[in-house]
Amino acid sequence: MDEFLLSLGLIFVAELGDKTQLVALTLATRFRAGVVLAGIFVATLLVHLLSVGLGGMTGTFLSRGWIELLSGLAFVGFGLWTIRGDELDEKQGARQSLTSPFLIVTVTFFLAELGDKTMLGTVTLAASYSLLVVWIGSTLGMVLSDGLAIWVGQALGKKLPERAIKIGAAVIFFAFGFYYAMKGANEIWQILPGLKALRG
Repeated sequence: MDEFLLSLGLIFVAELGDKTQLVALTLATRFRAGVVLAGIFVATLLVHLLSVGLGGMTGTFLSRGWIELLSGLAFVGFGLWTIRGDELDEKQGARQSLTSPFLIVTVTFFLAELGDKTMLGTVTLAASYSLLVVWIGSTLGMVLSDGLAIWVGQALGKKLPERAIKIGAAVIFFAFGFYYAMKGANEIWQILPGLKALRG
């Protein structure tokens, strides 16, 4: 029980003010609260399953630099997607019905969470405690924390015009995207001389 509460509490607090909580808030201004919460729940289950798996192993598949670079590029892509969405709404509104809000939320949140501090925190907890308990506790902590963001996002969404919301969402995606892409590229660049030395 202590491991469960520790996992829930630490991840809940770590998520407060984090980039993925801002993503949850942004998504909640565009989609129904239930859809956003369901998408976040599924994405968190998957990411934290990966996290506890990594925590239970001695090595990892990708370095942190590569994860941050890929996450950053994904965010830039979401920013471009958001802007492109404005054009689709005006010119080809009928096509938007073909896009599943649940899938958009799930994929967006999954990619946003990769390499995030809550994912790394879950990896750390899983290295010391029961994998199943950490998985369930960290997932619930994440969903509860992002539930607050969804509530705020829904309240803001009723007061702000749709175009302003989409522009704001694109700006947030671009800001995080460029930041993490540059941070990841910098870490990879610093590792390269060491790899070259090993080969030489």
